[in-house]
Amino acid sequence: MPALFISEDEVRDLLDMEIAIEVVERAFQELAAGRAENISRARAPAPGPFFLHTMSASAEYLGVAGWKNYCTTPQGAHFLVGISSIESGELLALIEADYFGQLRTGAASGVATAYMARPESKVAGVFGSGKQARTQLKAICQVRDIQYVEVYSRNDERRSRFAEEMSELCNTEVVPVHAPDTAATEKDIVVTATTSKTPVFDGRVLDEGTHLNVIGSNFLQKAEIDVTTVRRADVIACDSIEQCRIEAGDFCEALTEHATDWPLMHELSAVVTGHETGRPQNESVTLFKSTGLAIEDVALGAKLLELARAENMGRPLPL
Repeated sequence: MPALFISEDEVRDLLDMEIAIEVVERAFQELAAGRAENISRARAPAPGPFFLHTMSASAEYLGVAGWKNYCTTPQGAHFLVGISSIESGELLALIEADYFGQLRTGAASGVATAYMARPESKVAGVFGSGKQARTQLKAICQVRDIQYVEVYSRNDERRSRFAEEMSELCNTEVVPVHAPDTAATEKDIVVTATTSKTPVFDGRVLDEGTHLNVIGSNFLQKAEIDVTTVRRADVIACDSIEQCRIEAGDFCEALTEHATDWPLMHELSAVVTGHETGRPQNESVTLFKSTGLAIEDVALGAKLLELARAENMGRPLPL
C-alpha cells in the first residue's frame, strides 16, 4: 500500500477534539505500560533566526514509529509528521501538521483536565487568543461542562474576536477581560497559551481548587507562571519530566528558590493510569505542564492514517 500525503484540509476534515483526546489518553496509558517510547525534542539553530525542531517516538501497540519536524523563522512555522511501519520500516504517511499539532496539544490538556480538575468545574480563564488557545478551550469544554470563560490577551481586538468566535464554537459564554489577574481569579480552570517570556498573572489571585494547564513555554528562557503559582500547586504533572527538564522555563526560578523539585512532580502517564493522584483533595491546586510530545503526534498520526484510508482520502506518494 503506497504512502499517503495528508493535507491540512484533510486533517481538519478527518480529526476532531473528541478523537484526539481519546487517542492521546491511550498514548499516555501505553507510555506507562512500556509499549511506547518518546524521544525529547532537539533543536538545530541557524542564522535568521532559524530553528529546525526534531522529535520522534515509537508506538509498539500501534505497529508504527514516527517523527515530527518543523522549522520556525520570524515569518512563521512549517510542520510535518511522518509515520512509518515498525515491521517493514516503510513510510506510511506524510502529514501537514499545523492544525494537527494544535489538536494534539489541546488534547493533552484535555486528558490532564479530565484527571486533575474538579469534576464540577464550570468557570475557566484563558490567557492567549491564538490558535493554541482555541484548541485548549475546545479541549477543556470537551471534558468539563464549562459555562463561563474569561479571556485575556494583550491585543484588545484579538481577545474580543476570540471571545465572539469561541462562544459559538464551544457553545458557552466567553468574555474578554482587560486585566490579566481577572482571568485567573475565581476560576476552576486556568489555561496559559501565550508567547510571553514572563509570568502572565500573579499566583496569589488563584482560588483554592484551581487546575492549571500551562502550555505556552517550551524554552528555558520563557515562563508564563510565577514562583508563587508553582509553590501553591499541591500536584504538578508533566507530559514528560525528562523533556520538562530541558524545556520548562516555568520551573526554573521555582527550582532555584526551592519552591518545588523534580522528584515531587508526576508524569501525566502515571496520573492517567492511577499510579499517582491527580487531585488529592477538592481544594488542592493542580498544575499540568505541557511541552508537547512526539508520542502524541505519532499516535494521532496513526489514527489519521486509519481514517484517511477508510474515507479514501490522501494522495499517494511516489516512493
